[in-house]
Amino acid sequence: MKILIIGYTHPKYDKRVFRTVKTLAMNHEIIYQYLANNDEVQYKEGNITYLPLSNKIIPEENEIRKLLDRKPFDKKISELVMGLDYNILYMHHFLATKPLEPFKIAKKRGKKVVYDIHEYHPENFLAGLNGIAGNIKITIMSHIFKKQLELSDLCIFVSEEMVKDVLRNSAISNKKIFLLPNYASMSIEPDASKKRKEIIYVGKITRQLDDEKKIVGRLVEHGFSFRIIGMDSSEFADIPRTYTPFLPYEEMMEEISKASFSLISYNSENAKYTKNYDFALPNKFFDSIAAGTPVIVKESFVSMAKQVRDLGLGVVINPLNVEESMQKILDAYNNYDTILKNIETHQDEFVWNQSREEEFIRKIEEVIME
Repeated sequence: MKILIIGYTHPKYDKRVFRTVKTLAMNHEIIYQYLANNDEVQYKEGNITYLPLSNKIIPEENEIRKLLDRKPFDKKISELVMGLDYNILYMHHFLATKPLEPFKIAKKRGKKVVYDIHEYHPENFLAGLNGIAGNIKITIMSHIFKKQLELSDLCIFVSEEMVKDVLRNSAISNKKIFLLPNYASMSIEPDASKKRKEIIYVGKITRQLDDEKKIVGRLVEHGFSFRIIGMDSSEFADIPRTYTPFLPYEEMMEEISKASFSLISYNSENAKYTKNYDFALPNKFFDSIAAGTPVIVKESFVSMAKQVRDLGLGVVINPLNVEESMQKILDAYNNYDTILKNIETHQDEFVWNQSREEEFIRKIEEVIME
């Protein structure tokens, strides 16, 4: 069986995308498109044909200008979907300027379609659009998203809460759904003796974290240090902190394992539409638990907060209540051994392993037999 995997604008080694590539290549031939630099060329290694495509990206451009600039890139991918020989089209994202085209091309050619939905697309797509334009975009994208689901033979989601929402708001059959969270790639056994009295934040610091900043500041007053791994920001300029640029995965996991807590917080750009955030189970959530470190999450993160409460994996806070949140974290620190024991008990549930790998392969192979 031959599978065309469209990584779209994901880089070559994006954790979720490349995991599907490596796993499915164990039994099948893979053609893998990903975003690359101009100097990369197509090559084959084992069962994987690497197909790099470059796209000029200007971060400073507005959302509409970015969309228009994407047209030549999207055209190239549509041509791949039309011209290449494959049995299954595996989409890790839709084409921004032609959101239904690859799905329709593949179905017209008699191919099967797998749609791996990393985000809640009606909100995540063109997230910078606000006001009336943003509301119109979400209405249009909701219709397009439903059509994408209808055209897909298998829809893969990251969280149970997102699945439930989709089932409530579309005609998609439960038989077409597969849950594939962002499992960590490795685990580190919790070890209290190696822990620093430290709050760690992994990834890009977004704006609108004023309340979280106040909480961190109060915790610093109580003897905690604060560390950022990834992208530093002026948002925390007045908070004493250490900063480390993005690290290779294993090194990042080692650093997370040494912290007392991992803070996971970010905000929607549109307060009216928050499903993409509420239902998120991001990589750093799974990585933190797998690294043996309790998490601090906002109560509005429905999916994460449920797991943290149910399994006792850290602290759920309301950042608007700074003092209450700080006290919850201090109380958790005083009850730290119990939380570490909970993490040790449930850690394997957050890590990619052979049984999950085999289940994923079986599910994809079932698609071609239907």
